[in-house]
Amino acid sequence: MVKRTASAQWQGGLKDGKGTVSTESKVLSNTRYSFAQRFEAEHGTNPEELIAAAHASCFTMAFSGDLGRAGLNPASLETTATLTFEKVGDKFTVTEIHLDTRGKVPGATPQQFEKAAQDAKANCPISRLLAPGTRITLSAKLA
Repeated sequence: MVKRTASAQWQGGLKDGKGTVSTESKVLSNTRYSFAQRFEAEHGTNPEELIAAAHASCFTMAFSGDLGRAGLNPASLETTATLTFEKVGDKFTVTEIHLDTRGKVPGATPQQFEKAAQDAKANCPISRLLAPGTRITLSAKLA
């Protein structure tokens, strides 16, 4: 079993307050976030960006593993996760994440590449976490 921790602090009201988020690895260390960073155009991180980053990295690792189990060794894989965050009724909701992945995989056919990508999309831990309520789509391109 593996456990990971992160912590957040917040001071003030929703719209005028500010917070920080930190991870045990210190990759994030008192990293600032706010209402404006989440809902407006202010530069900085927010929970949805962090979820997109987690999904892109988890999927890409799982994709590499699925290719390896198929006897293929990727030279490179690159994934962008685009998260859609919108108001549904009176609540903001993550409704969709689109994974756009590209890879150089010597010896792979487009069918092998697509199958491994679809398997990773369905089975990476972050996809499984999000799947019950979030639509996950994929576009995979073999270079």
